[in-house]
Amino acid sequence: MRITKFGHACVRIEDGGQVVVLDPGVFTDPEAVDAATAVLITHEHADHYDADRLRATEAPIFTIDAVAAKIAEDAPDLAERVTVVTPDQHFDVGVPVRAVGKLHAVIHPELPRFHNSGFVLSVGGRRIYHPGDALTHPGEDVDVLLVPSSAPWLKASEAIDFVREVNAPSNLAIHDRIYTEAAHGMLERHMDMFLPEGHSYVRRADGEDL
Repeated sequence: MRITKFGHACVRIEDGGQVVVLDPGVFTDPEAVDAATAVLITHEHADHYDADRLRATEAPIFTIDAVAAKIAEDAPDLAERVTVVTPDQHFDVGVPVRAVGKLHAVIHPELPRFHNSGFVLSVGGRRIYHPGDALTHPGEDVDVLLVPSSAPWLKASEAIDFVREVNAPSNLAIHDRIYTEAAHGMLERHMDMFLPEGHSYVRRADGEDL
């Protein structure tokens, strides 16, 4: 199994000929979707969903109803490739997947909440969890947590508590275009301080593998 971090919230997972790409948005390198066999989209924000990235592949697209509606509106040429999934649904994209949760984290109490689905993928005997823009517990043990590390809706303490609650042995920073390098260094030091012994938190450059 190979896990590659691409721009911002995008992660590419390869195993046994399957290439699953999650959240290729406007900050994502175009090559992230090369040879993709499936694309998963957690929610409609541009840093997670970009129609041009989806046009760069012919892979089927799995996402929630709100994203499907947006695709039908602004990229109808992609609509026939979309499969809508619902909370806690189990489905197959070449690897088993379960949808997790239904709402984006609170950005501000006076703003409406967007719909969001995380995904737990079972790949090569390991479970990998991409929560999208939410801090929703997956409801099961996972081996790799893809951790939102910086966002207008996120405090460092919330990211730390989320990692501790999920309790995955391996944690890979995603959603990382908001902080400066200095701020990411501070977060990494705090993660090292608060994570249980034997658990890791790492950040990778775009195009690097976990």
